[in-house]
Amino acid sequence: MVFGEPDGGKRLAFDPTDSTASTQLVRLVRDAARHAGVDPSRLAAIHGTDDHSLSGDLTRVPLRSLIQLWEALAAARPGPGAGLAVAAAAPLGTLTTWDYLVTTGATLADAMRAAQPYHRLVTAAIEGFDLRQDGDLTVGFRTSAHDPAAASVVNEYVLAYYLRRAREATGRAVVPTRVTFGHPAPREHGVLVEAFGTAAIEFDAEADSITFAAADATAPLPRADPMLADLLRSHADLVLASARPLPSPLEAFRIALAAAIAQGDPTLATVARRLAMSPRSLQRHLSEHDTTWRHEYDSVRYEQAKTLLGEGRLTTAAIANRLGFTDDRALRKAFRRWSGTSPSQLRALSA
Repeated sequence: MVFGEPDGGKRLAFDPTDSTASTQLVRLVRDAARHAGVDPSRLAAIHGTDDHSLSGDLTRVPLRSLIQLWEALAAARPGPGAGLAVAAAAPLGTLTTWDYLVTTGATLADAMRAAQPYHRLVTAAIEGFDLRQDGDLTVGFRTSAHDPAAASVVNEYVLAYYLRRAREATGRAVVPTRVTFGHPAPREHGVLVEAFGTAAIEFDAEADSITFAAADATAPLPRADPMLADLLRSHADLVLASARPLPSPLEAFRIALAAAIAQGDPTLATVARRLAMSPRSLQRHLSEHDTTWRHEYDSVRYEQAKTLLGEGRLTTAAIANRLGFTDDRALRKAFRRWSGTSPSQLRALSA
């Protein structure tokens, strides 16, 4: 089964939000993981999934955090059903603008086609939302989750989600003509048959997809509203343009370190407190990002030294004192090691 290009082949430029997911989707999966009994400490360790981070509708969470939530959910609830539970907890409106885009159109097929370029409203660009219509309408999804168990849960959720939205859009108990999963058949999948309303479920397929009959895909939708659909797309453009990616753990650390240096207390313990973790946990996180406290401390001081020298307002002695050097000689020595040049040469180039 071959589908079209992601986003209808319309997007080429990289965007900082391409590798992020919406707070609405992250919150939905996090809450499902909580309900499934995932250890709270495991959830707390996943970056960007706390209530504060998820409080802003325009905030975007790294895709890696969302995948870690899926992995935790898959581990807590193995076998079919975990993805279905997530879809069952997502009535129309849970994913805000995206939910209404895929349900507001002249027909289900029209709504899906118009929504396709906006699937980044909920998830990352690499997570593929594919459509094919040759009479029947087939919706496919390609997750970037590498863990087979997590990928199975993701795709189960996605296909159940589109079935739920199709039923909400049409106002009928739509039954798909075909459901395909790329993962091997589980020992028992009666729960899937019940949820999808059909035994026409295939495993080990080329793609994860759900197919709606032409009669369902092309029937007029009772909630069709062309003006509302146009407004939703305009709003979606504004949401994507205004989205704010949550700083990665390493970026958050560097911000905290820079603030500690500026306040004259750049110790491991101080920065760890700013990040609400122990010094040992902070060192472990740095190691996971293939870096060290010493390297990061050196790098941040270098960036601040360049900025302060370029501004030209402070003497090298004052800059050395602000950045925690014993004297300006130590700063000059460090600066030559960093850049191969001297502070005075940098100032001359910046003048």
